[in-house]
Amino acid sequence: MAKKTGKIYVGIGGWTFAPWRGVFYPEKLPQAKELEYAANHLTSIEINGTYYGSQKPESFRKWAREVPDGFIFSVKGPRFATNRRVLAEAGDSIKRFYDSGVLELGDRLGPVLWQFAPTKKFDEADFGAFLELLPRELEGRKLRHVVEVRHDSFCVAAFPALLRRFGIPVVFAEHFTYPAIADVTGDFVYARLQKGSDDIKTAYPPKALDAWADRFQTWAGGGEPSDLPRVGTASAKKVARDVFAYVIHEGKVRAPAAAMELIKRVK
Repeated sequence: MAKKTGKIYVGIGGWTFAPWRGVFYPEKLPQAKELEYAANHLTSIEINGTYYGSQKPESFRKWAREVPDGFIFSVKGPRFATNRRVLAEAGDSIKRFYDSGVLELGDRLGPVLWQFAPTKKFDEADFGAFLELLPRELEGRKLRHVVEVRHDSFCVAAFPALLRRFGIPVVFAEHFTYPAIADVTGDFVYARLQKGSDDIKTAYPPKALDAWADRFQTWAGGGEPSDLPRVGTASAKKVARDVFAYVIHEGKVRAPAAAMELIKRVK
């Protein structure tokens, strides 16, 4: 019998941020213990350092050892793959990324996030060629990919239709300027919440946190929240989906508090 709901993972971007010390992290916690502490209070973390440069296999192994069973990392793919004029030429960069040891995260490895620049416009043929390059499986393990686009030209029905052909989700970005695309196009959902405020102890007021928790549960149960904008006309098949959600960017000091409040609400 199919499971009725997917798992909901909620976390933050990275774990090294000085203003969290004494706010999220206890005052005298050694920096070497910060990942372990964060992973015991959250259910996922988005690794951002991989976007800027390659990491060593030992780093991935170390991070996997420091988090509890059931904890999942999402990993940002390298900018060398996405920040290029011709996406069809990204193959070598994608291969180098996977050769760098990312699979050493083992069962802690979640989706890889491929983030595109705000200037990158939608070109269906070229974007499709990029999606073709993403490996579906390596060393016998299934890989998950998600794309984040930041130009309004992607707000056309052809974009989710293209993603659906590959079974790859688009990030739902809650952001002041980037497009919000809530079409469900893959077998999991990925959201980045970027409108928090450090003036609020939990980054978002309770009603906003309640609303997000409800949306996560709707997604996990196979539905689509009725209050989020879609650009295509097709509805997603109603099947259980894992949900990955990260509180990042604005309100960063309070992001861990928001993530912990959301985790409480979706338990």
